[in-house]
Amino acid sequence: MYILLAVIAACSLGVVVHFAMPRRELRGAAVTPAIATATTAAIYTIMQWTGVTEGDVLLWVASIGSGILVAAAATAALTARRVRRDAAEKQSLGI
Repeated sequence: MYILLAVIAACSLGVVVHFAMPRRELRGAAVTPAIATATTAAIYTIMQWTGVTEGDVLLWVASIGSGILVAAAATAALTARRVRRDAAEKQSLGI
């Protein structure tokens, strides 16, 4: 059940990261929180399987922290790709 707390925290922080990063009009509002949530859930589960308990702070910091870092990196990469693709499209159209 504690995984729900980690997932909700990651989703909430993913929304904060979405609004903190530039060019948010180039991506959907759910992209960053979704990546953060999925990553956090996966890492939390893997760490639980390896024997880390809910009472260990490392479980919480590693799962939520890595979820946010992966989400921020993926969002930056997706946004950069979109900017490059838009520029190439504008150039091909002669705009």
